[in-house]
Amino acid sequence: MKAFWMYLRVVSESLQPEEISRRLGVDPDESTAIGSRRHAGSPPRSHASWVRRADRPGQAGARPEDLEPVILGWGLDFAHALGQLVASGEAVVSLEIVQEIRDLDDSQQKGIFLGAELMSWLGAAKASLDIDQYVFHECDEG
Repeated sequence: MKAFWMYLRVVSESLQPEEISRRLGVDPDESTAIGSRRHAGSPPRSHASWVRRADRPGQAGARPEDLEPVILGWGLDFAHALGQLVASGEAVVSLEIVQEIRDLDDSQQKGIFLGAELMSWLGAAKASLDIDQYVFHECDEG
């Protein structure tokens, strides 16, 4: 079971995913277009979303520090292209970390460490950091 997921997200209210890909020179792992719908009855989306996942195949228990090399491997040119997109005012970029804690005694499910090199990469990308944490724990109420 994975305790952590990391992905880079670009959100724009004016650019469709194809244009974001063109400007970045990279295709997303997933995307949604302005005007698309979650399902038939939902309102059209007012923004596009472009996502690139930081995955390490075969490492189901990867922690954020294990996934840093994936992001750094995308290169500084990609980070600078993201930064230019943000500077244009046409998009926002964020690194998303999702953490699920299901076993309070499992030290591998706790704590997040991000190295200086990753923080520098995020700075070049003008990206924010968003950490979502979910604790699944049954309380003994007496």
